[in-house]
Amino acid sequence: MQEDSYRHKGMRQQLVQVLKDKGITDANVLNAIGTVPRHVFLDSSFVEFAYQDKAFPIGSGQTISQPFTVAMQSQLLNVTRGMKVLEIGTGSGYQACVLAQMGARVFTIERQRNLYMKTKPFLAEFNYNIKTFLGDGNKGLPTFAPFDRVIITAAAPEIPQALVDQLKVGGIMVIPLNDETDATQQTMLRLTKQPDGTMLREEWGGCRFVPMLKDLGKD
Repeated sequence: MQEDSYRHKGMRQQLVQVLKDKGITDANVLNAIGTVPRHVFLDSSFVEFAYQDKAFPIGSGQTISQPFTVAMQSQLLNVTRGMKVLEIGTGSGYQACVLAQMGARVFTIERQRNLYMKTKPFLAEFNYNIKTFLGDGNKGLPTFAPFDRVIITAAAPEIPQALVDQLKVGGIMVIPLNDETDATQQTMLRLTKQPDGTMLREEWGGCRFVPMLKDLGKD
């Protein structure tokens, strides 16, 4: 793993201030962003840009989300220590580490085999409570359900019913849902599961994510 220098730590604190200025207020989220070394999740050619508020490619047509997006989704989840969180789309593993730093027990699914094979051993180098799985995120992890929280880090064409079923009553799902007229645009939703199984819906503005895919890749 790459070195985490005083310079990197200083750059993280500058990023935290940028996120504060953009409206992130959850101290637990800001502490996690200020603690997790984002530069180690990026290709070495991007290290100098790791603490800019930008997304970067990580291979297989995927990206590491911009820090503001990670922070916003994490803030909407309202995570407290010990919660079981299901993440759909492991990607680089950065979001999983932020959630784990916040005290969550993270169960994360990646459908891209090459990303999974790269990220699983990499995450094992951290002292975090993260379990990684290769599979179709639309199906969730029924064996480990129910979950307190579900976070989807790819553009979803619909709300997967299997994930609703695996969410506790009172639990929260954060999901970027495709616009009905333009699949390149999404709306960030926070859904809270009601006692009758319905989902209370809150909209938190527009966003853009790579597509959520259903079939397992062969790559």
